[in-house]
Amino acid sequence: MTVEKFSYDNQIVKNFTIATVVWGIVGMLVGVIIAIQLYLPELNFGIPYLTFGRIRPLHTNAVIFAFVGNLIFAGIYYSLPRLCKASMWSKVLSNFHFWGWQSIIVLAAVTLPLGITTSKEYAELEWPIDILIALVWVAFGANMLGTIIKRREKHMYVAIWFYIATFVTVTVLHVVNSLEIPATLTKSYPIYAGVQDALVQWWYGHNAVAFFLTTPFLGLMYYFLPKAANRPVYSYRLSILHFWALIFLYIWAGPHHLLYSALPDWAQSLGTVFSIMLIAPSWGGMINGLLTLRGAWDRVRDNPILKFMVVAVTAYGMATFEGPMLSLKNVNAIAHFTDWIIAHVHVGALGWNGMLTFGILYWMVPKMWNTDLYSKKMANAHFWISTLGIVFYAIPMYWSGIAQSLMWKQFTPLGILQYPNFLETTLQIIPFHIIRSLGGTLYLAGIFLMGYNLLKTAKQGKFVKEEEAEAAPLIIEHDKMKRGMIHRWLEKRPVQFTLLATVAILIGGVVEFVPTFVVKSNIPTIASVKPYTPLEMQGRDIYIREGCNTCHSQLVRPFRSETERYGEYSKAGEYVYDHPFLWGSKRTGPDLHRVGGKYSNLWHYLHFEDPRQMSPGSIMPRYPWLLTQILDTSTTAAKISALRSVGVDYEKGYEKFANEDLVKQANLIADDLINNGVPADWNTDVIALIAYLQRLGKDIKGNQIK
Repeated sequence: MTVEKFSYDNQIVKNFTIATVVWGIVGMLVGVIIAIQLYLPELNFGIPYLTFGRIRPLHTNAVIFAFVGNLIFAGIYYSLPRLCKASMWSKVLSNFHFWGWQSIIVLAAVTLPLGITTSKEYAELEWPIDILIALVWVAFGANMLGTIIKRREKHMYVAIWFYIATFVTVTVLHVVNSLEIPATLTKSYPIYAGVQDALVQWWYGHNAVAFFLTTPFLGLMYYFLPKAANRPVYSYRLSILHFWALIFLYIWAGPHHLLYSALPDWAQSLGTVFSIMLIAPSWGGMINGLLTLRGAWDRVRDNPILKFMVVAVTAYGMATFEGPMLSLKNVNAIAHFTDWIIAHVHVGALGWNGMLTFGILYWMVPKMWNTDLYSKKMANAHFWISTLGIVFYAIPMYWSGIAQSLMWKQFTPLGILQYPNFLETTLQIIPFHIIRSLGGTLYLAGIFLMGYNLLKTAKQGKFVKEEEAEAAPLIIEHDKMKRGMIHRWLEKRPVQFTLLATVAILIGGVVEFVPTFVVKSNIPTIASVKPYTPLEMQGRDIYIREGCNTCHSQLVRPFRSETERYGEYSKAGEYVYDHPFLWGSKRTGPDLHRVGGKYSNLWHYLHFEDPRQMSPGSIMPRYPWLLTQILDTSTTAAKISALRSVGVDYEKGYEKFANEDLVKQANLIADDLINNGVPADWNTDVIALIAYLQRLGKDIKGNQIK
């Protein structure tokens, strides 16, 4: 039998590995800063680009797409060629992928603090960057599929199944959720509005967690855990059930983020049902991972790599049990909008993604540098520091979340809210936020320790840039599909496998989208709801620029505690002109959907100048630049045109004189402020933002759904 010689490209793995560590430090550091800002808002130093609202999405993007993303690519570029017994299909595409991905991260690091954002969670980057993401992602997918097709191994190993599902699903998610109409180079509006936008966004948001933070990591678990333990995967049959059930069920679960919202009840219920079913395949993967260590548990005590991996898989099991529990309406009613969700998310991110990342890096780096790990004691210290960091992070946030919910909902024996002032709850949970920031600092310290350990490991070894290998060529057999061997037949055919995986993930999205977008009765309209005026529209964009939606929701749920506190519950028809929707996912501050008319223009002005002069003890940062920054009215016409093209009811040609209406409304607000002793200019950002806030909730007062 002839044997073919080839090599594995370790250089591209090295590049992504270095990027993982660097961006991990950056992402976690920003996370610690914003955690401290929640009890010390002065930490932004009065700089617009460092406020919580602007750098919170920087933290999430840096951790998800920079830290975790680079590790995914490092792991795939290491494992895939070895599983396929083939070099990567194209070194050019590999390098384009690396530098393109780093460019995206740098652009995110620049644009998000500048306030250039779509406001859509985990999809905040604006349209030019979205296009670059698509190009780089397709290059990665083409390179991966090309490698699989030219493999020398007959069957595709289970890890490869998860890599394929990741590529096809993230492609669909990104394209569908990023459909938008540009108004300017830095501003676009999604084609969806209100309830429809919420459904699409959380179909994307939930499945970004599923298919970027879960499926590729499961693929990496199936490769690196058996390697580290020197044991075969526990069950091949369980891996088949795990894979197909997971990718089919996950895509349906997005609506569980929108329970008790204006989303139609049938969609909410569908999300809940499939979320509960997700426990089975998720725990199937956890069991398959943990039982792979059967017979090797005595080595876990002495092997820091296995320790990281065991905790990671356990955290995956915990998070994937808690997620379905949180989708139950009675649990969701307590947890949603609170710090409980923050705890849940970070058990997954720090425990599952972070700990598995550390274990993979500790295993992979010595292999590529042909040496032993520099310090096992240092790796063990990192393990315990990180584990303690997670404990000190998660437990206070669970405690804080329950305290928030109980205080928000508490009534006195006389039937009035026990804590009508939202700030009372905020001040009560500050100690938990202090402890949380200490936990985050511990976790960050562990990453520094790992970086030093890996650097010393590399220095004591010699990097193998091209690792030589050989294997017999693959002989194509045109065998027939036999009963009971369907999956073995499918594992030999990457194209058919990819198509079937694509069909599996499309079904759920189609079933949820078609009724919501086609059946008009699902989104009843309200006759009195009108498009935002030009000034209110500009104010809404400033609200998005400053990241106000990261702390404030715009969704009053049908609970007595919320209608007593905020006003009438929110209706689907109120959001028909909202591009994008701004329902929020966390209440660090009170809901604002009914704030219009609640306070005077002067109150809002002084609140932006210094929140503590209106609300003593407030943790909201000061926004003095809004009082002096000149409103950019040159974009009004382009924004009106773009919004009309996505369905907002502006009359044709209105953009030509929209600024005239803008000036009239701005002068009314400015004159009111001047009459109250504030020397306000009509053309400042604060005037537009006040106009937007004063509009919220006013459309439906005294009106009925038609």
